[in-house]
Amino acid sequence: MDIVSLVGTFLSFGSVIGGQLLEGGHLSQIMQGTAALIVLGGTIGAMFLSFPVQDVKKAFQMLPSVYINVDMDVRPTIEEIIRIATIARKEGVLAVEGQRDSIQNPLFKKSIKFVIDGFEPNTVKEIIDTEIYLQFEEEENAGKVFEGAGGYAPTVGIIGAVLGLIHVMAMLNEPSKIGEGIAVAFVATVYGVALANLLFIPWGTKMKRKANQRMMLKEVVKLGVVGIQEGLNPHFLQEKLEVFVEEHLKHAAGGKA
Repeated sequence: MDIVSLVGTFLSFGSVIGGQLLEGGHLSQIMQGTAALIVLGGTIGAMFLSFPVQDVKKAFQMLPSVYINVDMDVRPTIEEIIRIATIARKEGVLAVEGQRDSIQNPLFKKSIKFVIDGFEPNTVKEIIDTEIYLQFEEEENAGKVFEGAGGYAPTVGIIGAVLGLIHVMAMLNEPSKIGEGIAVAFVATVYGVALANLLFIPWGTKMKRKANQRMMLKEVVKLGVVGIQEGLNPHFLQEKLEVFVEEHLKHAAGGKA
């Protein structure tokens, strides 16, 4: 599990609810079914209107991945690549065919078949690049769906607040109910802003971040397959892959900072 994501979710909502209670408020004051219906229904409707159904479906399918760590340990994959590279170097590429069933990485297992079948190096590279790009784009678009929802939710919350105020204006002949009515009206705004900034936008950002991490792992496989096809020395290929991973992680850490 991605403990940081779990802690972040509970901390953000816990802080808001805790602040409400410390100020002497009650949970019942911010538990409004009508406001929730307006904000969630309006936001989801806007999502469907803005994005293709496959992007929305993918976004919800990927939602659990926000709370699951991407395995960034590339050592098993590099070891697997070097093992196959050593066999190809000593016995020829065709000898790798008998080792394909033992390959654990799905992309590597699929891609090395192109090498065995004698595809041109540029063709192999283009096929792998296309597969990496299409999957990355699909996962990144899923993140954009929630980021888009984060843009719509506060505005829909304001719509809910205005609708509530319209209802309050109809009760001007009952002054005792006006204060309570205004409070209820602004709950929709709280829902919209809170969902946008505590869930939707963070979800989208984390999905895109993890899509980048998964792409890096696939890039390692691509470099390995190309290196095997070029007949690189396994020791040199291993160093090349390790340097690539190290530089990528440094760059990612720098960008994050």
